[in-house]
Amino acid sequence: MIESDAVVYVVDDDPSVRRALSRLVRSVGLPVETFPTAKAFLDAPLSDQPACLVLDVRLPGPSGLDLQSALREARRPLPIVFITGHASVSTSVRAMKGGAVDFLQKPFNDQELLDCIQRAIETSRRQRADQAEQAELGQRHAALTGRERQVLALVVTGMLNKQIAGELGIAEKTIKVHRARVMDKMRASSVADLVRLAEKLGLRGAKP
Repeated sequence: MIESDAVVYVVDDDPSVRRALSRLVRSVGLPVETFPTAKAFLDAPLSDQPACLVLDVRLPGPSGLDLQSALREARRPLPIVFITGHASVSTSVRAMKGGAVDFLQKPFNDQELLDCIQRAIETSRRQRADQAEQAELGQRHAALTGRERQVLALVVTGMLNKQIAGELGIAEKTIKVHRARVMDKMRASSVADLVRLAEKLGLRGAKP
């Protein structure tokens, strides 16, 4: 059984398919919400928990691929399992390039879909963990003073305290103080750890 701290969204214009998928998903203890169109889904408030989207390719109005693009443009990462009765190579390629977790052709095996849903939910959990970590790192970086940020940017390039002091035109002992504060505020256990954090923040000059 899949952990029930997640929700599955189903978008399909066929009421019988929505009912069948709803019963299947609930059979493994997962809550499910169904929608007949892409617009109905986009207009609905989403739950703040791990989730995935089981999405039909062909829909009235915007297609499943259009919905995938809209979510990507809105920066609403939601792992998608596409289902379709009209598969084509170009459609499946576009879906997978767009980040879909899987692409299933109707009729599909129930267990196959449940396995795809489980992978999608695991992907959602990882995405949420990464987002939380990124937000936390952003807060740590924001707590640095302007000078500390300068020191951080130079430390992660591999420069020594003496070199940083020469670059910034201040005493080496002052650099040591700033460096210690940077390590403390960023909660870095070593320079290598600080470099890893800087890479996650996208700071220029950070090298492994």
